[in-house]
Amino acid sequence: ALNGVFPSDEVIRKRLLIDGDGAGDDRRINLLVKSFIKWCNSGSQEEGYSQYQRMLSTLSQCEFSMGKTLLVYDMNLREMENYEKIYKDIENSITAAHEKISECKKQILQAKRIRKNRQEYDALAKVIQHHPDRHETLKQLEALGKELQHLSHIKENVEDKLELRRKQFHVLLSTIHELQQTLENDEKLSEAEESQETQMETETKQ
Repeated sequence: ALNGVFPSDEVIRKRLLIDGDGAGDDRRINLLVKSFIKWCNSGSQEEGYSQYQRMLSTLSQCEFSMGKTLLVYDMNLREMENYEKIYKDIENSITAAHEKISECKKQILQAKRIRKNRQEYDALAKVIQHHPDRHETLKQLEALGKELQHLSHIKENVEDKLELRRKQFHVLLSTIHELQQTLENDEKLSEAEESQETQMETETKQ
């Protein structure tokens, strides 16, 4: 951008070799020197006055050119300061843009985490919806507890009845065993009595 405002060193060097700084200053100075020499060598007052006027005109042109050059120089300095300010503003803008990009990346990551958490929450909510709520589950557990307690009482009653029947069966078996023993004894007595009667009958016949 600066090269568009200021000529390059090669251009300046060529202009100085040809024409001073490119605005005719070198030619004016040469004319001023020649006018001064002519003024010094002038023979008449009228010719000297004419050369004097030419020297004043040439000096005015040199002063005007110098003033214009100074104005251009000041303008170039202001342009340089302006470009430096613009450059700093651009650097600040680039830095701010990088910071904004970094902040946006953080926001994107946070948004991704929030979205992921929401998806997981929705999935858990769907799973929970397929199951009964806690109040209903507690009611079912309470009902099952009561039913289990009732079944436990029934089990105890059945066990008591079974134990009673076991004792009664044991008593029955004992009674049957005693009755069988009694019957066996009776049979033995009957056989013994029959044997005695037979023996007595035999003895009587003899």
